[in-house]
Amino acid sequence: MSTRALWYVAGTRKAPKATLYMRCNVKPGTNKNREGIAAVNEEAVEICVAAQAREGEANKAVVRVLSEVLDLPKSDLQITQGLKSRSKTVAAAGSWINSAEDECLRRAKEYLDRAIDSS
Repeated sequence: MSTRALWYVAGTRKAPKATLYMRCNVKPGTNKNREGIAAVNEEAVEICVAAQAREGEANKAVVRVLSEVLDLPKSDLQITQGLKSRSKTVAAAGSWINSAEDECLRRAKEYLDRAIDSS
């Protein structure tokens, strides 16, 4: 069930926590009413944020939006690639991420799809 947009890395002895990675395309400076998950496809999760792409404002907004959508604390999310780019990779760790790979990916997709439907 993994796609290029979402993939799962199981925990190891060195790093016991499993991690869910998301490839994201960010659209900064959008209308506040349109902020959130715009689409999820095979390539990426499309995220619109009202914050501008300067001084890390858009990055903070991406973490905030994903935290709300995935029901995870902001401290469980980290941008691992693309801090100065619209294309980013975000790593998520946390309570439900440590479930089996299929369950984790299914739940993430469900949360993301629900966020699109509610916008």
